[in-house]
Amino acid sequence: MNMTDRERFIATMHYQPRDRAPICDFGFWPETIETWYAQGLPTWVKRGYDGATTNQFFGMDVFSGGSGGNVGLLPAFESKVLEDRGDHEVIQDGNGVTLLRKKTMGSIPMHLGHTLTDRASWEKHFKPRLVADEPQRLPKNLEERRKVWNDPHCPYPRTAWGGSLYGWIRDWMGMENVSYIVYDDPALFEEMVTTLADVTVHVLTKLFEMGAHFDACSMWEDMCYRAGPLLSPEHFKKYLVPHYKRITGLLRKHGCDVVYLDCDGCIDQLLPLWLEAGVNCMFPIEVGTWNADPRKYRQQFGKDLLMIGGFDKHILAKSKRDIEKEVHRLTPLVEEGGYIPLCDHRVPPDVPLENYLYYLELARKIWGKGVNLKPMGQLEAKAAVGGMG
Repeated sequence: MNMTDRERFIATMHYQPRDRAPICDFGFWPETIETWYAQGLPTWVKRGYDGATTNQFFGMDVFSGGSGGNVGLLPAFESKVLEDRGDHEVIQDGNGVTLLRKKTMGSIPMHLGHTLTDRASWEKHFKPRLVADEPQRLPKNLEERRKVWNDPHCPYPRTAWGGSLYGWIRDWMGMENVSYIVYDDPALFEEMVTTLADVTVHVLTKLFEMGAHFDACSMWEDMCYRAGPLLSPEHFKKYLVPHYKRITGLLRKHGCDVVYLDCDGCIDQLLPLWLEAGVNCMFPIEVGTWNADPRKYRQQFGKDLLMIGGFDKHILAKSKRDIEKEVHRLTPLVEEGGYIPLCDHRVPPDVPLENYLYYLELARKIWGKGVNLKPMGQLEAKAAVGGMG
């Protein structure tokens, strides 16, 4: 049987028969693509994060297709350059944060200042941008969206956008400030979390009233680091879990039972609480120095936990033998289902194109079983890299 990306995603996430495992990736740093041009990657494969041309060249399946509304700041703050410092620049971003960043985006920008600092700035600058019933939150191309929502033959998974309950607040205030506010003004923290949840619930409700059908919902938090969560499990359970339940309950009421959440870092302490709250899929399962392992998570949480990711990106810069070992190590979990294997974050520029193609060749052969695979592009002649057959 030959399946579409959507059919394969649904079957995988429900442990149902399928033609093969999805072959996907999270993406690539712009610097990675730039480096690979010299190794034979055609220049029509674009730098950036949209994934369209990289998916086309590498023959990738799609595990997420956006179909939701706007649940964030509306309008966003004006993005502008405040100061040029040669290879760095000081900017204000759409979150009202002043950042120092490298022009090549080779590292995480440094926070220099925040518009959101206390209740007064919340009331003045942020709360007015989080009005739930603002009409512009709904897609402008509603008729086109309705066609996708109601098309049983849609080729890609239809994914709602569930926003964020903590990660955005951390972005707006900075990690230190949000950590203090939980203790110094817990009522404000709770109000911010509740407001974000209200916006998401309102927008999703409106979309469902308009006939939306979603195969999955995506959320983003990034609320953990190498030693664990940035918010204690006690505060997580008190402030976040009730609102996750509001969102996941609404989704399940309308037939959307896959809710995947993007969180880097060591997620172990929060995993049981996310599952309790109805968030049942983790992504990208960053391996890191804490050695996260999707096989260990399956043993610990069983089939209730769905997963996307978990292939250590650092292995791709090692030997081909190391790549082979990791592909084979994850294969039993891939075959069991409920798991989409892919690099645990964007592929970094220290990975040779030859190594990445070797990994992809193995993934297509072993996980994809050579069945119904999408065609791959051809390298330019200046690089004699194998695996493109």
